[in-house]
Amino acid sequence: MKILPVVATGTRLGSCVAQPGNFIAVGLNYVQHAIESHAEIPKDPVLFNKAPSCVSGPNDTVLLPRNSVKSDWEAELALVIGKQAHYVEESDALSYVAGFFVCNDVSEREYQLERSGQWVKGKMFPTFGPLGPWLVTRDEIPDVQNLHIWLELNGKRIQDSSTSDMIFSVAKLVSDISQYVILQPGDVITTGTPPGVGFGMKPPQFLKPGDTMRVGIDGLGVQEQRVLRWGES
Repeated sequence: MKILPVVATGTRLGSCVAQPGNFIAVGLNYVQHAIESHAEIPKDPVLFNKAPSCVSGPNDTVLLPRNSVKSDWEAELALVIGKQAHYVEESDALSYVAGFFVCNDVSEREYQLERSGQWVKGKMFPTFGPLGPWLVTRDEIPDVQNLHIWLELNGKRIQDSSTSDMIFSVAKLVSDISQYVILQPGDVITTGTPPGVGFGMKPPQFLKPGDTMRVGIDGLGVQEQRVLRWGES
């Protein structure tokens, strides 16, 4: 077994998946998040795309779009496909997964929900897809449907849940998505967020320059992002 070197403190970490061909996301996939969103529990997975160009390192700065007033956070479990998957059975779906990692599905809610078209308008902005810090292989995660997932905003924990609250399991998602697209090695799927997002709060709360987010999942590490406005430093 090859032992990889320890990364020196202060080293920038890039995304654990550098250039996904597809970056597919799942909406409303936690029971309590669907409730806070005042949405019906989906009968089938809600799918949308994030642009591969939104991918960033786990600790890179998150940049708010110009004039953005409703940018939000979403702690998520993500996975990368390890072999071509098409019409995959749910019972065999996890064998197509190479590994898992943390994702922050940053979302601009005005663009997503208040402008005509699809959710992708609020999901594709540069830096809206931090991935990592680590890619943990499938065999290292005994039960992917029983992982603690959380997010802290400015030191306060506001998302605190478990992947056991998912409506559709990871295996179900891989199987379902493979009915619509040929998944290729390196494709990323992010599996939805638990309750505690900003637009579900009363009153709603959104990101502002100077905020700090920390996102963690059991066994997958922690990522941290500082928030700035596009064009600021």
